[in-house]
Amino acid sequence: MASVEHPLRARRSDFPALAQTVHGRPLIYLDHASTSQKPQYVLDRLLAAYVERCGNVHRGVHTLSQTATRDFEAVRDQVRALLGAPSPDSVVFTRGTTESLNLIAHSLGPLRLGPGDEVVVTELEHHSNFVPWQVLCHARGARLLVAPIAPSGQLDLVALAKLLSPRTRIVACTHASNVTGTVVDVQRVCELAQRVGAVTVIDGAQAVAHLRVDVQQLGCDFYCFSAHKLMGPWGVGVLWGRKELLAEMPPWQTGGGMVLSVTAERTEYQPAPHRFEAGTPAVAEVIGLGAAIDYLHELGLDRIAAQEAALLDEAIRKLSQVPGLRLLVPEGPKVPVISFVMEGVHPHDVGTALDLEGIAVRAGLHCAEPLFAALAVRGSVRVSLAFYNTDEEIDALCDALGQIGKLFR
Repeated sequence: MASVEHPLRARRSDFPALAQTVHGRPLIYLDHASTSQKPQYVLDRLLAAYVERCGNVHRGVHTLSQTATRDFEAVRDQVRALLGAPSPDSVVFTRGTTESLNLIAHSLGPLRLGPGDEVVVTELEHHSNFVPWQVLCHARGARLLVAPIAPSGQLDLVALAKLLSPRTRIVACTHASNVTGTVVDVQRVCELAQRVGAVTVIDGAQAVAHLRVDVQQLGCDFYCFSAHKLMGPWGVGVLWGRKELLAEMPPWQTGGGMVLSVTAERTEYQPAPHRFEAGTPAVAEVIGLGAAIDYLHELGLDRIAAQEAALLDEAIRKLSQVPGLRLLVPEGPKVPVISFVMEGVHPHDVGTALDLEGIAVRAGLHCAEPLFAALAVRGSVRVSLAFYNTDEEIDALCDALGQIGKLFR
């Protein structure tokens, strides 16, 4: 079969990292779900933030500070538009999805959860959207309930509905699995949660780079993601929350920048979002996130999704033909993430052997042990694609896997 022509293929040259060699071979980067490569446009904006306008944000009266503040705050509105949110005042900058989820658990959790109450999570969760709720439940005398996946690999919505009750206070759910790529019907999850008055917390780390997200349409109360999976820099993430919920939440961390006034007797805090942004933020990195959003919009989110869908179909078709390979592919909609196991070969050995061919994949438990327990599999190799990947790279992956399989048979 001839290679599929991908209209965005020419944009590979935007990513300087893709031009390097690893172990003397051209880099084939298939670990986008862990962190995406960064386009030159984002790198240039990061450098400019440090060189041309390196001033601390907020309260500064000099030009560098005011320019940095303007650029920094403009990104809130970019994020608002990306998420279909009604107001930039509900966009909180954090260090990443993990910090966003912990902020909710530590700030809102004690307000909503007491002895006998319940939090519902799913078997699809990354540890970042599982462990904080487990810790919170232990601390508050509450129960953590885990909604299972169905044989199809999708979240079992019928089972989820049965777990919900008037005791349910919080429902935490991923938008897309970082192991199988399955896309959860978040809108339905939120509808079910709303029936019992529960707050919904959505981990969008694997979704935002691949799907159009509209938090108002989804009906969620909180939505979190990280810049570095969106072709932006490390060290910055987003917590979007409903304004009325953010207004009732106390700050998680305290210090400079998040106060209105401080006396010996009491401290008055800023309203959201600044209440949750103590200290000097990651100024350049937030500006880099804005650059990444600009870049993706310039390419076209729908064009990116179409190209990635074609690459995913091609990868699944070709990988399914590799002897000894078992794909962990769910039914239904997916982001471009594929996990598999190779008969008789440990995932780490597969990943190491692929690295010697210049092919970067992920191997292990992917911070999702409850899901692997449900799948009765102890780890996998994960391939995750972006629009900058090619059919030829998929062919090289399959050829290498075929050779690895022969070595262990």
